[in-house]
Order: sequence, then C-alpha cells, then structure tokens
Amino acid sequence: MTIELRRVTADDWHVWRPVRLRALADSPHAFGSTLQDWADAPEHRWRTRLSIPGALDLLAVAGEGDVVGMASGVPGADAGAPAQLISMWVDPAARGRGVARALIEAIAEWAAASGGRALELSVMPDNTVARHTYERAGFTALDEPGDPLPDGRNEVLMRRTVVA
Repeated sequence: MTIELRRVTADDWHVWRPVRLRALADSPHAFGSTLQDWADAPEHRWRTRLSIPGALDLLAVAGEGDVVGMASGVPGADAGAPAQLISMWVDPAARGRGVARALIEAIAEWAAASGGRALELSVMPDNTVARHTYERAGFTALDEPGDPLPDGRNEVLMRRTVVA
C-alpha cells in the first residue's frame, strides 16, 4: 500500500473532521474524547484543534485519495519536555500495512527536528494491539501511571527516544 502523509492546518478542518469522527466511532475507548464530544462541534472548535502552536497534524492518504489514518505531534509543555503523539488512528481496513509505522516515524522525525529528545504517548491499558504497534516502533511502557480512567485504571504512558 502506497501512503502519502499530508500535513493539515486549521484551514483543512473540513478534511480532518470526517476522519476524526470515523476514528472516534471506530475506536470509542481508545481516545480521551468521545464521538459525542465532537459530533456537533462548530467550525471554530475544529480550527482550534488544528491550531496548537508548533504541532504537526497528519493524514495518511492511500491510492485514490482515501484517508486511512491520522496522527498529531504536539510539543512538550516546557523546554526539554517530551513531545506528545496524540490522535493516532488507522482505518481497520488499512491496519497491518505500514500506515501506523509511517505516521509514527513522521511524528518522531518532527519531534527530533523540533529539538526534542523523546516522544511520549498514552494508550488504554487493554488496547494490546496498539501497545504492540508502539513497542515495534520503539516505545517502551513507563513505570509511572498515566491519566486516571473513570473505571479506576490508568492510561499506560509510553516513550521512545528520538534522534535529530
């Protein structure tokens, strides 16, 4: 599968929106947001999401222009803090074909070029497929707990080193 990664900006909100809604519908327990949170969101909210200072928002496009994945890189909160990989999703029909790897590597390259030394992400504790994907891409689980979940568990924090 040939994949082209396209950077999107706030002006591309109308292209990002249906992909993000598909992701939230397909994997409702994989994200901190829900489909209900975003389904009726006005244009300005979508533009704001795609306007995080210094962030990289990518869509993975296959073949005839079908969007089959998405991911974002967000700078660390402080100088020297790890960048964050967020909003990672690959369409079920495209999984296992290198889309996730392409998105992860592009975000890792961006993080390194931005002066970062590490890239972090959070994954749901029972999402073993995603965890294995991230491990194959060089991430390791941290000993510290991630954000608390409503059921009393915590997200799993994972980190990988990035090199400029």
